Amino acid sequence: MSESINQDAVGESAMDQGVQLDLIQNVTVSISVEVGRSSLRIRDLVRLGQGSVVELDRVAGEPLDVCVNNTVIARGEVVLVNERYGIRLTQVVDPEDRVKHL
Repeated sequence: MSESINQDAVGESAMDQGVQLDLIQNVTVSISVEVGRSSLRIRDLVRLGQGSVVELDRVAGEPLDVCVNNTVIARGEVVLVNERYGIRLTQVVDPEDRVKHL
């Protein structure tokens, strides 16, 4: 008898997760790809113009960060698909690590 109760509980739990997933599937999130960061003084910022170069904190060829709502969820590399830029994911951040940075 206890086995059928456990199976029922597992079935209900799976159904609850399915219902919860259905509730959030239409939530819009913001996805961005970060090439690097830099800090500038305002006087240097206002001097920037076309052709200016801003040095970033990363070296060429280093993976880019893929962020969802400003939280890094993956890293990847730039690809060209049908004359549009995309990103190929090379590493997905462990969900536990993602939660630590919220």
